[in-house]
Amino acid sequence: MTRGPAAAAVSLDLRLVPPAVAAWCAALVVVLAPQVTARVGGAAAALVAVAALAVLAAAVRVVAGRGVGAARPADQEVPTPWRRAVPATVMSVVTAAVVLVSGATALEVRAPGHRVAVDGQGTVEIVGRVSVAPQHLAHDGDPRVRFTVTASAVRVDGTWRRVRLPVDVVGPQGAALDAAVHLRGVPAPPGPGGRAALRVRLREEPVVTAPPRALHMWAEQVRDGARAVAAPMPPDVRGLLPAVTVGDTDAVPSDLVAAMRAAGLAHVTAVSGAHFAILGALVLAVTAAVGAPLPARAAAAATAGAALLLVVGPEPSVVRAAVMGAVGLVGLLAGRRAAGPAALSGAVVVLLVADPWLSLDVGFVLSVAATAGLVVLGGPLVALWAARCGRDLAALLAAPVAAQLGCLPVTLALWPTLGPWSVAANIAVVPAVAPATVLGLLAALLATPWPAAADVVAAGAGAACWWIAGVARGAAGLPGAGLAWWPGVGGAAAAVLVVLGTAVLALRRPPST
Repeated sequence: MTRGPAAAAVSLDLRLVPPAVAAWCAALVVVLAPQVTARVGGAAAALVAVAALAVLAAAVRVVAGRGVGAARPADQEVPTPWRRAVPATVMSVVTAAVVLVSGATALEVRAPGHRVAVDGQGTVEIVGRVSVAPQHLAHDGDPRVRFTVTASAVRVDGTWRRVRLPVDVVGPQGAALDAAVHLRGVPAPPGPGGRAALRVRLREEPVVTAPPRALHMWAEQVRDGARAVAAPMPPDVRGLLPAVTVGDTDAVPSDLVAAMRAAGLAHVTAVSGAHFAILGALVLAVTAAVGAPLPARAAAAATAGAALLLVVGPEPSVVRAAVMGAVGLVGLLAGRRAAGPAALSGAVVVLLVADPWLSLDVGFVLSVAATAGLVVLGGPLVALWAARCGRDLAALLAAPVAAQLGCLPVTLALWPTLGPWSVAANIAVVPAVAPATVLGLLAALLATPWPAAADVVAAGAGAACWWIAGVARGAAGLPGAGLAWWPGVGGAAAAVLVVLGTAVLALRRPPST
């Protein structure tokens, strides 16, 4: 008796998925209902304390050999599904409580910003450091930029107050990431669900009081290098090369942005998990080729990932990818591969505890959705298709299909337009993404010390970016490239049903023979 190719699929470790869902729900409460969070914060803190004591007691029992670590007698009853569900439920409740406590603390820290917005009748002055690099608000002649400053002090009505607040700043000009700045502008309350505690519209350009620190100066130099090597290239390539390499999308033409969205390729310009995976795989391959031991290989991959995070900046999808990479490295050092859903769920919990406002960030949501599609459907699809087209080609096809299926409910909820050519477009650009990323980064690194070599390397990255842009424009111009979809919650629910049905059909095992 033989089994079909999907029979070899490995079972998934889903034990951390309920806590991750609970953490996300609690984070939404923090962001959308801060008054509720403030009221329940004390009860959540008490629950977390009780849970910590329970964990300590369980650890003592294990050490004593009478608890979880003790061998089960042969005649002992196997736990029922109901009993197995109890620990998951308890863990979910405790995880939600931790997120609520973290959110209540963050809201308390941000409270002075709201008071400044209410009390400040005229001008507010702020000193702090730029924590999110400036981004242009529009591509068509609008000179305004938006950036975030982590304020260390504010002055209202002549009185300085020491604070630590994220401030959303809009003005005619920004400042380099990590630069110390002195701002003067008009305060306003932040938007609903926003991460910032205060919003300021500048009346004048920011005053830079200190340059970025050494590591950030190096990162800014790399970003400038990516823009410099792309400057003499055609408009599409000039915009795409810095975007694919360091996440700088300011120069991407607006019509190309629309074409990439219609073709399902918008994620290519968002530095996230794929970029970390490409760079990490390259570093691991090089260090393995020179015979480096396992800890040295993991350290080199971690260093490369940290450098990429520094260059790109702390965007939500990038932070998520960095945390996922850290989880994978821990599994590598432990001598075992981390289970995909468990690693993703653990990363989601950690990130939402640290920053509940990620729960409404579009980039973070799309990044998690794409990764979920990859870890749940990627392996089974490879196993299903390997017998027909070979494992290498199956892996090449499965990755974009799985990621697109994972993102589909989210993208249709946000942009109710279905792109039937998106999977084909993603498959077509797969051979170009890695060269564009690796060669673009290398060119950016060489731009200052060796410009001639940087131009040669950038030519290869530019060719890959030219192909990506050509595929995007070609797919966006095909018949039916943008089919209208049911908008709102109903459309998202319908998309979930479509994804589930597709997954069931794709992963269905053929009858045994």
